[in-house]
Amino acid sequence: MLFSYQKFCLSLISIICLALFPITTSKKASANEIKLPMLGDTTSGIVSLRQEHELGRAWLKMFRSRVDTLDDPLMQNYVENLIYHLASHSEMLDRRLELIVINNPTMNAFAVPGGVVGVHTGLFLYAENEAQLASVLAHELAHLSQRHFARNLANQKASSYTTMAGMLVGLILAATVGGDAGMAAMTMSQASAIDSGLRFSRQYEQEADRLGIDTLYRAGMDPNAVPAMFERMLAATRYIGRRPPEFLLTHPLSEKRVADARGRTSQLPPRYYPDNLDYYLIRARALIAIDSNAQRSINRFNNELQGHSLSTEGATYGLALAQSAAGRHVKARETLQSLLDKEPQRFIYQFASIELERASENYDQAFEAIEKLSRDHPNSYPLQTELAKTLLQNRQYAQSEQVLEKLAKARPSDPNIWFELAETSGLAGDIPGVHIARAEYYILTGIFSKAREQLRYAKRLVRQDFKLTAMIDQRLVDLETLEASMKKL
Repeated sequence: MLFSYQKFCLSLISIICLALFPITTSKKASANEIKLPMLGDTTSGIVSLRQEHELGRAWLKMFRSRVDTLDDPLMQNYVENLIYHLASHSEMLDRRLELIVINNPTMNAFAVPGGVVGVHTGLFLYAENEAQLASVLAHELAHLSQRHFARNLANQKASSYTTMAGMLVGLILAATVGGDAGMAAMTMSQASAIDSGLRFSRQYEQEADRLGIDTLYRAGMDPNAVPAMFERMLAATRYIGRRPPEFLLTHPLSEKRVADARGRTSQLPPRYYPDNLDYYLIRARALIAIDSNAQRSINRFNNELQGHSLSTEGATYGLALAQSAAGRHVKARETLQSLLDKEPQRFIYQFASIELERASENYDQAFEAIEKLSRDHPNSYPLQTELAKTLLQNRQYAQSEQVLEKLAKARPSDPNIWFELAETSGLAGDIPGVHIARAEYYILTGIFSKAREQLRYAKRLVRQDFKLTAMIDQRLVDLETLEASMKKL
């Protein structure tokens, strides 16, 4: 009876999720292909590390099919490196992490069991420096390292299945529409948690605060950023009135937590913590993504430069990118050059110069700059992505496909690379490659029936190539195994 009730609740949540989010972009699959994975065995009590990992990856597939993640390799690379740096100084045993960046102006970050970490671009609106951003990420890593999800299952037993399911759907709501709908979904799921559940929630938050501070300190970052970021969050709560930021719905904050954090950081030996300019440059990219309008971004950064700015260099960099996006390439080059004159070796400035040359259709200059920069950064994921884009824009489709194929091998769980590879393979005339890349994209977004369909299309086209046929057959077997394992979650 308990299992039937759990299954009913999860099925209901899945139906609600499907009804709320029709697929509207070419990168998303049809809604009737998506199923919310089961969240565990009700008789097991505590979920194993293996189950947590599988659960997180199963949920991630559903999440990707519902939410437009931000395709910005430079930002992805920056946040990934920051998370891995923090993880290496945390208490995490399983460091197989997966990052998702969502273009949403709300202040939110989350961690899903199994090492999935999500960051909204809106977090850059509130974090005044890299340490404050890192304080939120370290807090989320602490939740993962202490396995708060599994411990919550042990404490709340059956009720936590529906609570966790509702929370995961709430994350999707918050990442897509934000605001009231996401808040309502999460609040409803939390409403079933009685006083004991709330008490454990406070305990987990205190534990994550303590470990987050320790992680920051060991990572060589300012632990005082924790209470500072808390105060930023409280200020945001006061500013927007009754509706708290999305992050505070799952991470209740009080003045006592701020005071406790300040007390803990005051006991740590003082150090010098240099600021990281790269944070402000990546922040500018996040603001441009949020604005989604070049002129709006130009106005934003001009106002910053004329008034108050967290970083003059960051605002200048953002202005150059916005000017380029508006088609004002000559002006953008002048703005960017003022930064390059000061620091000609900074990777992000040089990368922006390449982006600008591509946008100006100066392909020879772009290729020359990529080749030069690659000597010092041969395995740079953003740089290789930029090379593929430049080749594609210059109609060198086969060469672009080759670059993307190498990237796909290096980052096989990145759906954006597989999507771009499918499009590029089509332009290169590699039709089997189109189907294979599409299949991998559908696997990563949980659309298994379409993945199987694409693999079968590819197999019919390469039946004379025995090696490739064998590889496709093996992938079909892998897909069947993956489906079977997800049904057991």
